[in-house]
Amino acid sequence: MSSTRRRFIQGAASTLFAAPFITSGLRAASPNGKLRHAAFGAAGMSWNDMTAFANHPRWELAAVCDVDTSHFGKVKERHPDARLYQDWREMLEKEGDAIDAVNVSVPDHMHAHMGLRAMDLGKHVYGQKPLAQTLHECRKLMLGAREKGVVTQMGIQVSSDFTERHAVELIHQGAIGKIKEVHTFSGKKWGDMTAVPVETNPVPDTLNWDLWLGPVTERPYIKDYYHPKNWRRRRDFGTGTLGDMGCHMFSGWFRALELTAPVLIKSTGNAPLNATNWATECVVEYTFKGTSRTEGETIKVTWYDGAARPPAEILALAAPGKFPDQGSLYIGTEGVLLHQHTSTPLLYPREKFAGYKYPKLEPKDHWFEFIDCCLEGGKKKPGANFDYAAPLTEAVLLGCIATAFPGESLEWDAEGGRISNHAEANKLTTRQYRAGWEL
Repeated sequence: MSSTRRRFIQGAASTLFAAPFITSGLRAASPNGKLRHAAFGAAGMSWNDMTAFANHPRWELAAVCDVDTSHFGKVKERHPDARLYQDWREMLEKEGDAIDAVNVSVPDHMHAHMGLRAMDLGKHVYGQKPLAQTLHECRKLMLGAREKGVVTQMGIQVSSDFTERHAVELIHQGAIGKIKEVHTFSGKKWGDMTAVPVETNPVPDTLNWDLWLGPVTERPYIKDYYHPKNWRRRRDFGTGTLGDMGCHMFSGWFRALELTAPVLIKSTGNAPLNATNWATECVVEYTFKGTSRTEGETIKVTWYDGAARPPAEILALAAPGKFPDQGSLYIGTEGVLLHQHTSTPLLYPREKFAGYKYPKLEPKDHWFEFIDCCLEGGKKKPGANFDYAAPLTEAVLLGCIATAFPGESLEWDAEGGRISNHAEANKLTTRQYRAGWEL
């Protein structure tokens, strides 16, 4: 066991669910009264994040990095004063005194390296989901944020939306009684059943392929196979459909039922993943300890993706006819709640809940919340801070690991940060890093 891994386990045992340690002296605001920001990534989700941040009157973009310089066009047009870098390490070195916060909105395999380095410099971090690609990295990000006392937020923006918050409040009101089970599903298919193509292609002049690989083992460039969009399908770089959508969709019932960590995870009925790619269809059963919101001592939550869906008798409890492509179905002692992803939750049977008064909620902006907490010097914590996001992401990633061992029950020791009953599965809680990229 490496010294890094040993420190991770030892530290996790005493700090996973402890109150976070907050350092004093956080910068309340930059000299010009604005939050000076640097973006990791110039396109895709990073562009979406920058666009959302830019609506805040006290935010300004100071710098952007992207390993593919072909992505800089829109940034130059909208933010002409932002300084541009291809190497994110150079950006942090040169911009360290000129920025207050960053967003890490790049492929999953780079989240931890960029986030940890930014926090080492005392920068606030908005990190895209999943928080990191491995459980080891999630735990390090959570503990690093506590140590540095920085403001953090994971990019699960739907958790700030009225739709998810209504679902949480309805459960907390006891609208459908105690919760007996939850089924959550996504029709996305971020997997690939085929082998890696044998052909290779020249690396584009605009792309630093070695830096894009980062901590991952060297390999040839294959046009459109990894970069820019299909990396989610690859086990070395992404986390499949579950990793892509799980952090969004688990968040509703994680908050509603006040869950922390699963105790048992089992993959059933999934299409086989291979050595390099995630599966296109998965079913994963999670067992959590019960809470005051649940009916029994434990509660089972089942995840389905691709073409997989809950059994017909479960679907029949709500929304007769066409069932939504993504969402969560809560089965309660007094009724059923169907929360279609990004839509208003519905209560069933409809006749029983006709005229039910939904809770009134104040508007909330996920990106603005992060900016405001940064400007206030960390006096408040965003709702998806890393103390919340890390255990949530760990649950998601445990399901990803389980898909490599279909039919086998994995026991998760959250305090020790390990899968206690399966040595091979436990190896997947971390990764082998390329020389020079160890965490």
